[in-house]
Amino acid sequence: MCEGTHALELQFHRAMISIYERARDECNYNATRFLKMVAEQGGLNTARALLGTRELPEGFTALWELGRLDLTMEAMIVENPMWHLLFTEEELATARKRLTDCGYAPRYDSEVEGGACR
Repeated sequence: MCEGTHALELQFHRAMISIYERARDECNYNATRFLKMVAEQGGLNTARALLGTRELPEGFTALWELGRLDLTMEAMIVENPMWHLLFTEEELATARKRLTDCGYAPRYDSEVEGGACR
């Protein structure tokens, strides 16, 4: 394991809680199942589990309906190259595809803009 990986995973866990709080506060969307998964499995394991499903996660769909795909876990991952170190190419591709299939253009994506962090 690379040095700093544990610290990065902890930062990611906190970021997952933060997007839950932002969705709750900014959209009145209370993703209790998401928060429970994060609490029980940790942020990184939750993200990997959700990215490993074929169907769109409930929270992704709810935030799409609210016009706030920027508050999805997928956008958080794709838009911050620091998180790319934690995920496989396949997981990153899944996150990108979900966003682009729903018409969301990430603000920053090293896949699109160069400067890959993997």
